[in-house]
Amino acid sequence: MPLLPMLTAAALASATVTVPGPSGPLEGTFVDAGKGAPVVVIIPGSGPTDRDGNNPLGVTSSTYRLLAEALAARGVSSIRIDKRGMFGSKAAIPDANKVTIAGYAADARAWAAKARSLTGAKCAWLVGHSEGVLVALAAGQQAKDLCGVVAVSGMGRKFGAVLREQLAANPANAPLLAPADSALKELEAGRKVDVATLPAPIAPLFAPQIQDYVIDLLRQDSAGLAASLKLPLLIVHGDKDIQASNADARALAAAQPKARLVIVPGVNHVLKAVKGDDRAANLAAYADPSLPVAPAVVDEIAGFVKTKS
Repeated sequence: MPLLPMLTAAALASATVTVPGPSGPLEGTFVDAGKGAPVVVIIPGSGPTDRDGNNPLGVTSSTYRLLAEALAARGVSSIRIDKRGMFGSKAAIPDANKVTIAGYAADARAWAAKARSLTGAKCAWLVGHSEGVLVALAAGQQAKDLCGVVAVSGMGRKFGAVLREQLAANPANAPLLAPADSALKELEAGRKVDVATLPAPIAPLFAPQIQDYVIDLLRQDSAGLAASLKLPLLIVHGDKDIQASNADARALAAAQPKARLVIVPGVNHVLKAVKGDDRAANLAAYADPSLPVAPAVVDEIAGFVKTKS
């Protein structure tokens, strides 16, 4: 595996930046790769995931920070962001659970405009990771200020199908599959569920405070959004991803035949290189910020945005 080139002082120049949110500012970190560099907006995945790619539920991989630094070494500037209502963007809305994909997409477009103003670039790229792919694809339906979309470790099917598959992948979940399926069917129909009727292990998946968001999420169609996208699309997926499958990446590519699809061997959901198929070892990488983002992932993103910009 080749070593990353040394980061220069200019490549590491970073600053906290803001754009207006619904009730207060949204906050992110700008990493400047120098004059004339293309610029990307890194959109985080699900739940309380911060601009660095970490969350209090045990993910400390620092994936987005490492990706931003590695892209800067390859001549690509970036803004990585905190979602509305969370972390540095806490003041943007009173309740971080009262969100929609459309709201997140509006924020992504605001960040793209900010990226343009900071760099002088003619347009900005949206790099969505995991659930952030859905946000990037939704934002990309309005092309103003946007160069294109990079979909990393994303869903190519509806969320309900992916969640059912994730639960079924663990044999220990067998007694939970039927009640989880029933709950999902209710939410897919737009009806809330009583978590008191659910087994304790799956109740947090359907917590009352997030059910409005889950209902909105279940309605979204990643493949449909990819099909209607008029911008360049790069799909990057690690073949050791245990949260979204290779089939998801291929479904996005099938929906948008003009897209470039890259399935990177030996890379997991948080873009770290892992060996073999041991689930525990794969998950251990989620808590290891010392592991770099796989260079092949960085090369594909940097190469695509530099060629297409």
